[in-house]
Amino acid sequence: MSAELEGRVALVTGGSRGIGRAIATRLALSGAYVFVNYRSREEAAAEALAEIRAAGGQGELLPFDVAQTAAIDQAIARVLEGRGRLDILVNNAGVSGDALLVRARDEDFDRVLAVNLRGAFATARAAARPMMKQRFGRIVNLTSVVGEAGNAGQAIYAASKAGIIGFTKTIARELASRSITVNAVSPGFIETEMTASLSGEAREAILRTIPAGRAGTVAEVAHAVAFLCSERAAYLTGVVLRVNGGMYM
Repeated sequence: MSAELEGRVALVTGGSRGIGRAIATRLALSGAYVFVNYRSREEAAAEALAEIRAAGGQGELLPFDVAQTAAIDQAIARVLEGRGRLDILVNNAGVSGDALLVRARDEDFDRVLAVNLRGAFATARAAARPMMKQRFGRIVNLTSVVGEAGNAGQAIYAASKAGIIGFTKTIARELASRSITVNAVSPGFIETEMTASLSGEAREAILRTIPAGRAGTVAEVAHAVAFLCSERAAYLTGVVLRVNGGMYM
């Protein structure tokens, strides 16, 4: 891997497993010092950090709940105290809360929006302050094909991920003059622990909707995020980069 992010400091929320772990590892392999956030899965987070270090990367764990604004502010302060700057924020932490509309509960809506949307908002707000002072930053928000195309049984999740797109485009306009880019990555059907639990029939039905004819990998999502964090993407902001094999165009 190249060292194009050498000297950069990154924070990846929800970085203990799946897509988040792949992103954290990829950024570290590009030279960034990576703070790996997690809420409760300490063992998985420790494994992610061990993977980063085994590959020659650097980083540390940063536990906090993205649904708690005070905890976010304290975590960003810890990053600045320890490393002196924050260059890259990847808002990846998320929950699903799937249910058909008529069965969905208010508490499910509140929980999903608190993590997926308000969490991204509060973390970006806290990160933007030091980025504005240093006149450099990269913010990448993870949305989803579901937030663009919709999916039966995922009204709450889709609403949260669609909100991420509008949020991304708006703060991209606000922060561009300070050399801070804000983009979104929209994964499609990706091989993760979550998708591994699908039945063979359900899996085949999904694959038939993907022109590429296969599921994506967490590494492919991580490569897209790393590109948006690099100098090569300095003139890209407000973009929704779809990593979905043509599932939604």
